[in-house]
Amino acid sequence: MRARAFWLAAPGRGEIRPVPLPAPGADEVLVRTLHSGLSRGTETLVFAGHVPPTQYATMRAPYQEGDFPAPVKYGYLNVGVVEAGPAHLVGRTVFCLYPHQTRYVVPASAVTVVPDGVPAARAVLAGTVETAVNALWDAAPLVGDRIAVVGAGMVGCSVAGLLARFPGVRVQLVDADPGRAGIAAALGVDFALPGDATGGRDLVVHASATSAGLTRSLELLAPEGTVVELSWYGDRQVSVPLGENFHSRRLVVRSSQVGTVSPNVRGRRTFADRLELALELLADPAFDALLTGACRFEELPEVLPRLVSGELPALCQVVDYAEAATDQ
Repeated sequence: MRARAFWLAAPGRGEIRPVPLPAPGADEVLVRTLHSGLSRGTETLVFAGHVPPTQYATMRAPYQEGDFPAPVKYGYLNVGVVEAGPAHLVGRTVFCLYPHQTRYVVPASAVTVVPDGVPAARAVLAGTVETAVNALWDAAPLVGDRIAVVGAGMVGCSVAGLLARFPGVRVQLVDADPGRAGIAAALGVDFALPGDATGGRDLVVHASATSAGLTRSLELLAPEGTVVELSWYGDRQVSVPLGENFHSRRLVVRSSQVGTVSPNVRGRRTFADRLELALELLADPAFDALLTGACRFEELPEVLPRLVSGELPALCQVVDYAEAATDQ
């Protein structure tokens, strides 16, 4: 069998390549892709060649081929249907941390069944919601907390959407784009431009990937409050104002990263548990607000440069394989 995959041929230039497929073994599955998702944060940094050499190993995706900066086959938001494999999986819709490819063979343990109440297109958000789950395990918000989420991208919106479910928590989603107000409303949280955001926050989750956003996050904190930093800046330098009243107000900046399970739950939760939880949470149709763009698989070489430039403002670009998975 054969399939087709999207490769980054060189920084800023992608192409569709044919790839051979092995026959699935006894404990493997053959998956036909229905949809994949483009992460506007990480994948655009990869496409533009902005992964720092010191992070080449850390940033490897589970089924990545090639090496940074290029050529590399990269991606991790894939939803498909199992065409061959163990009987309990055949015909099931599954999520896998696999790149953009029409069909693929992986161990059966690498796929997670999508719950019946979650549409396949929405399920591409599983990796992003998983990041949000881990961030909230790190942040450990309390009942009644006053929280700001700065940066209304895929991750920030996912965090805000989950926080909207917490009892008594007051959440404000902060972004420089007033067009994100409608997404905040769909998620059930308040919205503010950076200059209008409410201060005195017990917790701020920062996900704008800008120095200005991190600065504003610190300004919004109440004394002894914490900023949980979710942004990944690639090879860009970041300026943080640790003078002024940072020390006198005893503020905290801590990182959160999905590559490890939060130490707050590590002894009780696994990676598989976290991903299953993310997929269960995606039963909420409010997350459809994050699916703001769509394209065909064949269009990926033209679409990714437009995402990098900002011409396409999609939070999550859903890639449709309806006309692509005819390889045999």
